[in-house]
Amino acid sequence: MINALIKDWVMLSLGALIALFGALLRFFNRRKLRAAPDNKKASRGATFGLILSVGGVWLFVIRLLPVFFGSVEHKAFAVEISPPRSDFFIAGYQISSTVITTWIVMAVLVFFALLLRVFVIPKMRTVPKGIQNVLELFVDGVNSYTNNQTEGLGDGLSAYIFSVAAFMIASAFVELFGARAPTTDITMTFALAFSTFLLINYYGIRQKGVGGRIKALAQPTPVVFILRVLSDFAIPVSMACRLFGNMLGGMIVMELLYSALGNSAVAIPSVVGLYFNVFHPLIQAYIFITLTLTFINEAVEMID
Repeated sequence: MINALIKDWVMLSLGALIALFGALLRFFNRRKLRAAPDNKKASRGATFGLILSVGGVWLFVIRLLPVFFGSVEHKAFAVEISPPRSDFFIAGYQISSTVITTWIVMAVLVFFALLLRVFVIPKMRTVPKGIQNVLELFVDGVNSYTNNQTEGLGDGLSAYIFSVAAFMIASAFVELFGARAPTTDITMTFALAFSTFLLINYYGIRQKGVGGRIKALAQPTPVVFILRVLSDFAIPVSMACRLFGNMLGGMIVMELLYSALGNSAVAIPSVVGLYFNVFHPLIQAYIFITLTLTFINEAVEMID
């Protein structure tokens, strides 16, 4: 116990000294840079001082937190493929945590939509400014992308694409609050992919009729009809598995990082999380909606 306390205080002192030395190094090199802006040696020294300061502060913080709050108990690394069940029951059925999280995400999205409808949309002007600019940027961007990919199938499809993108991005953000993203559940990703499957056939039948849709699947020769039908049914499976695998992989990387760092999991997971909880979900949403629009466009453009 005493040895552990001594070690903690030694590391605290070391972190403080490194941070102080880095700050002083950066300060003096910044003074040299002001006197001679082209001094490359001073520029490198200032950068190195910044790195030392950040590293020293990080070392100080990760040793200070256990002193006041205790150490985190190390546990064996384990990730559940299926999300855990919640404590809620509906009609005698124990629902999963994915359902609860999804309801929360949907409620937040509906709440923000109502705020926009009540406080923003009635005040929209011919010359946009402020939040109206942001809204029009998003809406115009989604409309343009959807119409370019599907040759203008209507605003209804754009609204669906916007909703899916908003839901997927909001689902990823819940990981920042310690919850498991709904898109790391294969049932959720399959539900999204199955919606794409329904839209593919809906627009295909709307443009060509039932007979035209069936006939299009037999192009260029009736021999490929069975293969075309099987490939259509494989679309939701492949899209669901791809999205599930990518989102689960991101979650596993973050959990592995927390497990490996233990008590040192300060700041570093936040920086890495900017990719896996922000940038990575944006990429996955973009790929999912692009595949959705591509498959719908193929169903519409099939040659009779």
